[in-house]
Amino acid sequence: MSHTYEYPRPALTVDCVVFGMDEGDLKVLLIQRGVEPFVGKWALPGGFVRMEESLEDAARRELAEEAGIRPSHLEQLYTFGEPSRDPRGRVVTVAYFALVKLSDHNVVHAATDAREAAWFSVWDTPKLAFDHSDVLATALQRLKGKVRYQPIGFELLPPKFTLTQLQRLYEVILERELDKRNFRKKILSMDLLEELDEVEQDVSHRAARLYRFDHKKYKQLEKAGFNFEL
Repeated sequence: MSHTYEYPRPALTVDCVVFGMDEGDLKVLLIQRGVEPFVGKWALPGGFVRMEESLEDAARRELAEEAGIRPSHLEQLYTFGEPSRDPRGRVVTVAYFALVKLSDHNVVHAATDAREAAWFSVWDTPKLAFDHSDVLATALQRLKGKVRYQPIGFELLPPKFTLTQLQRLYEVILERELDKRNFRKKILSMDLLEELDEVEQDVSHRAARLYRFDHKKYKQLEKAGFNFEL
């Protein structure tokens, strides 16, 4: 049985902010649009939600189609609905942000309606299409806040990392220097890092010890009421 819908229907899209860490620089994935509007301009990957799919499914599909990205960490960020945000008409977008290990996605390949896909420093992006500069700024603020009370930053590091790499990650995201002694004392006191019987390879300085984040232990501690806070 069909029903008459008396209200106008805005179009619905998803847009994705994908962060990666590259040698001390926080990167964001952008695609160059191959279609109007804003053809040739850089934008966040995303697109229209299909009638039969959930919002998260749409976000994951768009990332896979436009750049070959399949993130392990993906979460809903915010809804942007300014009436004039899209010249095609009334379009509401639900933004997501994702974290990936750049070593797994260093080379990205554009597809579907994207001409090109590339990583840019979050501090030096080109002018973005639509309201994507606002979306990116919102995602960056979310990351800065959340990285201090949830261990999501480890999603940006290789599986094995040094304490220096870990500290640098936090310094880049928070945009401030951290005291080395206090940082190490704090992070090691949480007992969430597994010290490995390995050191970094092919370095000109004294090789540092490698560590690994213990996801299983964190989940157990979280259930017991443990609060991650840096």
